[in-house]
Amino acid sequence: MKKSTFVTMILTTISIAFFALGMCMALIPEWNAFRQGIVFGVIGLVLGLLTIIAYRKMTDKAPIEISGRMLLVITAGILGALLFGCGMCFSMIWDNMVLGIILGLAGILMMLMLIPLIRGIED
Repeated sequence: MKKSTFVTMILTTISIAFFALGMCMALIPEWNAFRQGIVFGVIGLVLGLLTIIAYRKMTDKAPIEISGRMLLVITAGILGALLFGCGMCFSMIWDNMVLGIILGLAGILMMLMLIPLIRGIED
């Protein structure tokens, strides 16, 4: 295993752990730790961004350039995940199965749309 891959794996694991713990702290009311959860979540996000920067620097890749296409892909991914999550909430928590299935399928289709957006369609 390359040194860059190992360092990236460790940093990613730490950042995900911080983010996940922060979201649990913020969203589980019994814990009474909303503000601390937000702080932990932000620390996880910052560590994730630092991981991306460190990996690209260790592998001698150029910095990421933000373009309109990249923003479209990010927006589509976030929207698809939110639609899918809302569909699950409607189905499992709010007892509205039909709307939940429709929203979940819309989210899945939107996330499937990411494949041609990222990779493109070849002959």
